[in-house]
Amino acid sequence: MSNLLFPHDRQAIQLKRRRVNRRTGKVTIKTVYAVTSLPADRTTPTQLAALIRGHWSIEALHHIRDVTLNEDASQLRTGNAPRAMATWRNLTIGAIRLARIHGIAAALRRNARDPKRPLALLGLT
Repeated sequence: MSNLLFPHDRQAIQLKRRRVNRRTGKVTIKTVYAVTSLPADRTTPTQLAALIRGHWSIEALHHIRDVTLNEDASQLRTGNAPRAMATWRNLTIGAIRLARIHGIAAALRRNARDPKRPLALLGLT
């Protein structure tokens, strides 16, 4: 598809997202569009859907880091400090998820109250 306005575009995609509100049961359908450089003859809709889902799993992690851990407000900007802190944040989120705790923010508050709890979460006590 060469008439799209992006330099490396190969195809445009229309996605219909279906969402169910867990509290009310109300179903909403949202139509979104995407552009990809992957040629249509070399990718299937299933492969494109998997790539899009994978992208959103990464975005979900960034959302937790930005909103819950306030990463965007960090003043660490030089050297290896930003990467090291991102690693610690990812470790924290991963440990909480491995413990099958659903509320990241609540788990952070709970573990912050007692210095032994994070070690127990990691199985180090």
